[in-house]
Amino acid sequence: MLSQNLGYPRVGSQRELKKASERFWAGKITRDELQNVASQIRHRNWETQKNAGIDLIPSNDFSLYDHVLDSSLMVGAIPARFHSLIDGKSNKELVLYFAMARGVQRDGLDIKAMEMTKWFDTNYHYIVPEFVKNQKFSRYSDKVALEFEDARQAGIITKPVLVGPVTYLLSGKEKEEGFHRIELLDNLLPVYIEVLKDLYARGAQWVQLDEPCLVLDLTDREKLALQSAYAQIREAVPGLKILVATYFGALEINLETAVEMSIDALHIDITRGVESLAAILANPGFVSSSKKLSVGVVDGRNIWKNDYKKSLDYLREAIAVLGEKRVIVAPSSSLLHSPHDLDQEKNENVLTPQIKNWMAFAKQKLGEVSTLKKLAITNWTEDAAFKVNQEAIESRRSSELIHKPLVKKRVEGIKASDFERQARFAERQKLQFEKLRLPLFPSTTIGSFPQTDEVRQLRANFKKGILSVDEYESRIKEEIVSSLRWQEELGIDVLVHGEFERNDMVEYFGESLSGFVFTQNGWVQSYGSRCVKPPVIYGDVERPEAMTVKWSAFAQANSAKLVKGMLTGPVTILQWSFVRDDQPRKDTTFQIGLAIRDEVIDLEKAGIKVIQIDEPAIREGLPLRKSAWADYLKWAVDAFRLSAAGVADQTQIHTHMCYSEFNDIIGSIAAMDADVITIETSRSQMELLDAFADFNYPNEIGPGVYDIHSPRVPTVEEISQLLEKALKVIPARNLWVNPDCGLKTRKWPETEAALRNMISAAKLLREAVEA
Repeated sequence: MLSQNLGYPRVGSQRELKKASERFWAGKITRDELQNVASQIRHRNWETQKNAGIDLIPSNDFSLYDHVLDSSLMVGAIPARFHSLIDGKSNKELVLYFAMARGVQRDGLDIKAMEMTKWFDTNYHYIVPEFVKNQKFSRYSDKVALEFEDARQAGIITKPVLVGPVTYLLSGKEKEEGFHRIELLDNLLPVYIEVLKDLYARGAQWVQLDEPCLVLDLTDREKLALQSAYAQIREAVPGLKILVATYFGALEINLETAVEMSIDALHIDITRGVESLAAILANPGFVSSSKKLSVGVVDGRNIWKNDYKKSLDYLREAIAVLGEKRVIVAPSSSLLHSPHDLDQEKNENVLTPQIKNWMAFAKQKLGEVSTLKKLAITNWTEDAAFKVNQEAIESRRSSELIHKPLVKKRVEGIKASDFERQARFAERQKLQFEKLRLPLFPSTTIGSFPQTDEVRQLRANFKKGILSVDEYESRIKEEIVSSLRWQEELGIDVLVHGEFERNDMVEYFGESLSGFVFTQNGWVQSYGSRCVKPPVIYGDVERPEAMTVKWSAFAQANSAKLVKGMLTGPVTILQWSFVRDDQPRKDTTFQIGLAIRDEVIDLEKAGIKVIQIDEPAIREGLPLRKSAWADYLKWAVDAFRLSAAGVADQTQIHTHMCYSEFNDIIGSIAAMDADVITIETSRSQMELLDAFADFNYPNEIGPGVYDIHSPRVPTVEEISQLLEKALKVIPARNLWVNPDCGLKTRKWPETEAALRNMISAAKLLREAVEA
């Protein structure tokens, strides 16, 4: 019986990769110094997994930026606009790599980054592959082989991990009409086969090919593509053991496709698709074969300790049908989505021992996998590890910290009228026009301004007690006033206070709500060097006191212009937290929605006339199967409306969404009934607006006119062209001008330059239309 891991966190236990990457981009360290940090992280990860007793340890799960981008470089899927950067020298590969991820604007070059979107229903963003008709592929990067060799030299024969060829194609986008990207499979497979042959020649025994597309609603054509791909791989590399991993859901309609593929092992995620286990064990074709079944019993996407009793029941069920040697114990998915190491949480004032005892991070999950492998073939009821585990599970189940009867009663008492604004949008728009007196094409930003080292140090010193409350608040007020004056001088129409007091758009609110707990080092990668530290929702949620009113009211009192109140919406707070798993997610979301509703009402009472409730995670939370969409969208939209509907019609409610495909949920977005929605459209050159145009979206829209995830500064002409493109599908009175997301991660010089160009473009358009 084997144990395996599908992938491990790659930023380092202290975010070493993040810090090194940002220093490299700033020109403060060399390529070799960056690669040295990367090598140290990889080796520590391999040793950690070896010491935990994992049998099949992954390699190539590490990435300097994104594993899908790594795949694009591996197969030479390099968009034409980057071809001038292609160089045969390996030390030039990083220049091309980071240009594809972040764009480049230097030495006479001005190349836009590739698109970025969410990896299935996670909060991890990947770089979207770009395909053209009849595209050719050829091996370009040798990263996968080099990292296998690196581990082999260290005495560890790893299991290289690649994004499977079909999932890779389906994760991309056609950049011209007249073909479907799945048609490129025959061109792509020879490169995959070349890589796999190379790995086999180097001594690889197992290779993991990730095909999470198997949990989607695949077409017959896509199912045939999977079977064809793995038949060709098996024929080309018969001696290499192929493990196909699927995760994030159940196989359902793809079951036959999965079990009939020419592979040696199939991995399934039973934390999000437990029905797949019984279906496979009842499938005569799989049972009579020699294929191994990897059972993902340890949740790779949450932080709660595994319930050994529940997992062992599933493993024993598999062993009873297949025998021990055909069962592999594993996490449900890559541990990329988990924090690194619970042992680093040493401050009991931040994370109490009682709640900490309910948790497991990536390192601890490795231990759970190894322990479950041992217990599955022993008399586990008498094992000490099993007894300790069950005590922790029962401690959480019966804890009085979790349940608050008054909170539950308030949710039960929600009425239909609590989801409704008083008037329809057309009436509200007239009232808001009279009240707010905004010009045509009003400009704003999404909320945050650059978080400088000084601002971060300010918050850190306050938390450490180095600064008093008065000293800290005085300094924050100085930052707010300075940003207001700068925005006024620039000519922005609706200002923001900059969010200098906030560490993270979810963590900040969680710190003010009951039912949340936090970590010191629970970082997970969101994209590139961007890491987030999700709060943990362990119990019922309520708002003990106002969270943002003081800062918003101060900002509004210091400007004659409108200043937005800035909040994070209930679905996003849910999605970007580690969520309790002992009640339906809908119930937790409505608890958060009521807390945000209280804050919205208090902001209005404080004189805030424009309030933004960000919901970038609405699309992210969408179930992967369309059959489950209607139920989710109903309660997700209701949660937003619950949070927003308590104010007068003159108060303008904004929301923000980013990196989403809107076509298939545009009706639900309209049902949110926000007065203004700001969305990401810059990397797609406004193509996302097609959904709003085809639907005839009735409310106001601010399509992001420049990409804040890239350091390049867009020109006035470039922004003007995007606005003119938007004006063809959005009525002039409904069009706002704004960046595509918050500016927290950018530097001030590029922010100032980009916003000046944005305002100039808005003024030019305003003058042209008014003339």
